[in-house]
Amino acid sequence: MKKYSLLLAILVFSYAVYSQADLNAIDKYVEKARKDWNVPGMAVAIVKDGKVMLSKGYGVKELSKKDKVDENTQFAIASNSKAFVASCIAKLVDEGKLSWKDKVRDYLPYFRLYNDEYVSANTTVEDLLCHRVGLGTFSGDLIWYKSEKSAEEVVKMAAYVPKAYEWRDGYGYTNLMFIAAGEVIRAVTGAPWEDYVKANFLQPLQMKNTVISVDDLNDNSATPHKPTLDRGTEISPWASWNTPSAAGGIISSVADMSKWMIMNLNGGISGKDTLIDKEQQNLLWTPHNNFKLSETSKNSIPGRHFAGYGLGWSLMDYHGTMAVSHGGGYDGMYSRVMMIPDQKLGVVVLTNSMEGISTPLAYYIVNQYLKKDQRDWSAEYLERARSGNSHRKDVEERMQARVENTRPSKELSDYLGTYFDPMYGGITIERADEKLRIKFEDAPKLGATLSHWHYDTYLINWDEEHAWFDFGTVSFSLSNNMEVEGLVFDVPNGDIFFNELKPRKID
Repeated sequence: MKKYSLLLAILVFSYAVYSQADLNAIDKYVEKARKDWNVPGMAVAIVKDGKVMLSKGYGVKELSKKDKVDENTQFAIASNSKAFVASCIAKLVDEGKLSWKDKVRDYLPYFRLYNDEYVSANTTVEDLLCHRVGLGTFSGDLIWYKSEKSAEEVVKMAAYVPKAYEWRDGYGYTNLMFIAAGEVIRAVTGAPWEDYVKANFLQPLQMKNTVISVDDLNDNSATPHKPTLDRGTEISPWASWNTPSAAGGIISSVADMSKWMIMNLNGGISGKDTLIDKEQQNLLWTPHNNFKLSETSKNSIPGRHFAGYGLGWSLMDYHGTMAVSHGGGYDGMYSRVMMIPDQKLGVVVLTNSMEGISTPLAYYIVNQYLKKDQRDWSAEYLERARSGNSHRKDVEERMQARVENTRPSKELSDYLGTYFDPMYGGITIERADEKLRIKFEDAPKLGATLSHWHYDTYLINWDEEHAWFDFGTVSFSLSNNMEVEGLVFDVPNGDIFFNELKPRKID
């Protein structure tokens, strides 16, 4: 008995040592990384065994101002909202109000995908949440970006987004299908999905600083920032994500997100309440769509051999345990949530910059607890980010390709009119003060003045600063008879694909 007691004590002591980390060292590392990455402000929280180990703000809420970030400062969590949507549907399944295998058309009769009747009729609720419907990553996001369209209108127009791979035979990260999932929740409950998540998760968890619209921000909110081409930082106002809220509209704090992580790490239980049935949570954390990892990807994150997507969560093996995570990208803000369920360990990093600091910080902190890969994750990612600025290179290539001293083929009046793309709607070219103006239907914030670039191509001078793109051109395509036929966009960026539009002149 004494030997057994001694062995038990050793095991308990070993686990305690193994599961702890130097919080003071982590705190210093986070602040140094923030300065290295030139991030104005951020907040970090760590939960372990049901307790909050660290919950703290770093830096300032807005560049050139003194207001400090704290644990309650609001940041956009963007695509980390997807786990909330999936959890809402899991709860509805547990309540018997729908099934994972239900056809989307049972709830959204108008649902269509790339004019394929079989695919449209047989896509399930489960398919919406794991990026396997055949759409390319970020494809079609221009439909909702800064648009005043309703969520239903966006889902209807998704029918015109081209197929990137065969149905259920690939991976394409699609915000559009999560917007559709939000509409499924509306159809089942008779109310917006925002109402359901508030009643069933935000309120029970007392996530008092968490909102789902920029209209509800409080006084303790961070300001979004974007890096410019020369690595300076410019302030951009909060963009409304009301329409795509089910894809990424939640705004929260690390204090509130700690409650969310603790509940998830506790098998869906908060206090005496079961918010997510354990069986349903296991399904959320089961890979539904596996994807290939390159050797470079494996080497960059040692201890990872395979990865995939569950329902609203990214999943992978990591040093012999499962890692559940997700990232988020909003106009001027990036975020990361990472959990190790076996260790009841969770990390959340929220930032007010579009710099990729959140992922390496999450890995660094997790590894401090796992006692693995004790390396400078921030420095490695920073070097990679600074040496691989593809956006800057793309813009420089366009600048160098400009042909000086050319003239347009047509008079300005010939370019005027309405152009139409079924995936997007109407785009109008107007004349104002001897210049051309471009207006996007239902997205007035994308308005711009056009100035001649070369030949029949015009530079897009946006009316306001945009987070994902800056430089861009639009060309007027001509028929063999020299009649203006359509528009061709070139706006280099990795998220909002203007080049998917094929507008034809109709008036």
